Amino acid sequence: MLIGEFVGLRAIDKSDLSTLLEWRNKPDFRLFFREYRELNYDNQLQWYEKYVLNDPNTRMFAITALDTGELIGACGLCYIDWINRNADFSIYIGKDGKYIDEIFAVDAAKVMEKYGYEELNLHKLWAEIYSIDDKKKAFFQNLNFKLEGTLKETHWTEGQWVDSLYFGKINTSVLQ
Repeated sequence: MLIGEFVGLRAIDKSDLSTLLEWRNKPDFRLFFREYRELNYDNQLQWYEKYVLNDPNTRMFAITALDTGELIGACGLCYIDWINRNADFSIYIGKDGKYIDEIFAVDAAKVMEKYGYEELNLHKLWAEIYSIDDKKKAFFQNLNFKLEGTLKETHWTEGQWVDSLYFGKINTSVLQ
């Protein structure tokens, strides 16, 4: 388990899938996810078996509250490019419909950054979010990720085109 101040990051277990699926299918969360459609348990299980258990370019974690051990969200590094040493950073807090908050999400992000840079020796973490996702814009800016680019009108949602925003953060440690 990876330990932060408020959260622990542990391997996602098959018993977590129903809860993660429930959060993942929340319409107000789905607005901000690449997979826009509602998923069923078979979809969730296929994702778990293909990516979580068997994809060497994916590292997904369950976020748990340190004080209770309760599952509160998920995060991970996806599309890991081992040659160019970068990965897509993904995170959400499902518990109590938070999506992104200032305590658990921030703490989990700091743990993920340390893991990505120090354990996996990545050079850069990046994230694609949609321009309507104000919580994640503020979240990544707070973590000193920089807006590196905008792709116009890439995602259709709620009757409108929205832009994809790419945030990135380069590992500046001397271990590079």
